[in-house]
Amino acid sequence: MSENPALQMPENLPEPDDFAVQIADSVKSFVVAVTEIAKGDEPGSAISLLLLEVSQLLLAGGRLGAVEDVVPDDRFEPDAGPEPDGVELRENLAELLAPIDVYHEVFDPYGPPERPNAFRISDDLAGVVSDLRHGLTHYEEGRVSEALWWWQYSYLSTWGSTCTAVLRALQSLIAHVRMDSPIGAVPDGADTDDDGLTDEQLEQQAGDLMAAELGI
Repeated sequence: MSENPALQMPENLPEPDDFAVQIADSVKSFVVAVTEIAKGDEPGSAISLLLLEVSQLLLAGGRLGAVEDVVPDDRFEPDAGPEPDGVELRENLAELLAPIDVYHEVFDPYGPPERPNAFRISDDLAGVVSDLRHGLTHYEEGRVSEALWWWQYSYLSTWGSTCTAVLRALQSLIAHVRMDSPIGAVPDGADTDDDGLTDEQLEQQAGDLMAAELGI
């Protein structure tokens, strides 16, 4: 594996093991790729590229979820300093994905029965990038165990389920296109009852959920 200058450890600190390097490389690759895709230079391939990036990140997440609990060296998390607010990334993704940004997902498949909620791919991906950057800051400052702990914890608590939902949405979009099945078409034999919500109401619902998450 070629050495990534952006992920080199500061001097006089122990080198991370192969597992840490591989996870950090996956995280860095995802953050850089999503940021580039969001610029909109290749809108025709954005969905396919995001599908690949989210799939690859989930592989790293699966590895984090499969290993034993990571115990950080410090009892309390060191201050990682100011972090990007992610507004620009969220807005770029929202503009790029405007026609298909809102999707539906059941938050917890093992929880009480509930109706699907509306989410936005742009909000979700920007949130994932924010989570990953937090750990990346620790990693680049040489706090490897802290970075791994954070990535593992946030995978289990937030971005793992978020990426899984986004992956389902992206895979569904690809399937609709490749199988020439218009979005919104009713499958044969399906129940035609709906919730009576308009597109604008669905977008409002997604916005309300995001505002609640951000504490606005």
